[in-house]
Amino acid sequence: MKENKSAIALLLVLLFTLPTLSLPLVNATEDSWVTMEPMPTARFSFGVAVVDGKIYAIGGSNGTHHLNVNEMYDPATDTWTKKRSMPTARTDPATAVYQNKIYVIGGIVADSNPSYSGYTGLTEVYDPLTDTWETMEPMPAARSSLDANVVGDKIYLIGGKKYVDVFPFQQSTNKNQVYDPSNDSWSTKTPTPTSTFLYASAVADNKIHIMGGYSGGHFLQLNQIYNSETDTWSYGKEVPTAILSTAAGATTGLLAPKRIYVLGGHVGSNITSNLTQVYNPENDTWTTGTSMPTPRWSLGVAVVNDELYAIGGYDGETALSVNEKYTPADYIPEFPSWIFLPLFFVATLVCVAVRRKVFRPT
Repeated sequence: MKENKSAIALLLVLLFTLPTLSLPLVNATEDSWVTMEPMPTARFSFGVAVVDGKIYAIGGSNGTHHLNVNEMYDPATDTWTKKRSMPTARTDPATAVYQNKIYVIGGIVADSNPSYSGYTGLTEVYDPLTDTWETMEPMPAARSSLDANVVGDKIYLIGGKKYVDVFPFQQSTNKNQVYDPSNDSWSTKTPTPTSTFLYASAVADNKIHIMGGYSGGHFLQLNQIYNSETDTWSYGKEVPTAILSTAAGATTGLLAPKRIYVLGGHVGSNITSNLTQVYNPENDTWTTGTSMPTPRWSLGVAVVNDELYAIGGYDGETALSVNEKYTPADYIPEFPSWIFLPLFFVATLVCVAVRRKVFRPT
């Protein structure tokens, strides 16, 4: 009996220690950037979305034309695949994912420069499962240079810029319009305290953060926070560096601490940034992470498994295809499924040994 207890104890030790011994094989370098496979079509001002761990880059501009290209990136294999093109070519749309479908809303459709008169409220929806598109009810206020954020079962379209028929032909807006995918309808909520466009945004604890942007001829540092439950606005601590044409992504707290990362952008007239500004929504503080290798603005940012992918953008001279991955500080690598195979093998051997000991004839 004493030997049986020893064997069982050995089995328990193996079960708990083997995963720990294996983890160093998959450790990632924290607060660091690595270069991944570039996007096939160099562009900026496009939409990005994540469905089932894969990143979709849709629309945008190559500096000459508005695009309808739809390319999918698989981080697991570091490969790109071309998907069915969006029906309407456009730049600066808002993009969101709801129930594994990608909603591309608003933007500019005119293929001219300046193209302010081409502002649209068009809503087109992509289903990655069937690789098909459909058109839904358009956003009531045609505008571009805004983000879409999902809270609960609604998609929120906040701020942006609209066309006006007097110079300079564009104007920031503080509109807050909400799309309900369940019945294909729109409603209006409390507007932002300060109108803004070309801002960064992300959701943390079911609150939408609108960070930076441009309004009234000024680069903004504002951190405007919308609570959809109460339909009210408040302010968080301001972004350390005023910025526009940036992008943001939020980590979940599962593999990396819950943070909002604001990457790249414009920090002044013709000054391109590679800043990694990090906001902690739990204590309303900002820190700085390792700078992005490639300075750029109008890039796309996507989060997969709490790692951020900064894709494409514009460096002030040309459209980019660069794809760089950021691993946050205090990142915990995923537990790889292959570890269970040797674990199961060792556990089986121990169990067999115990069984033979127990049933050995006396």
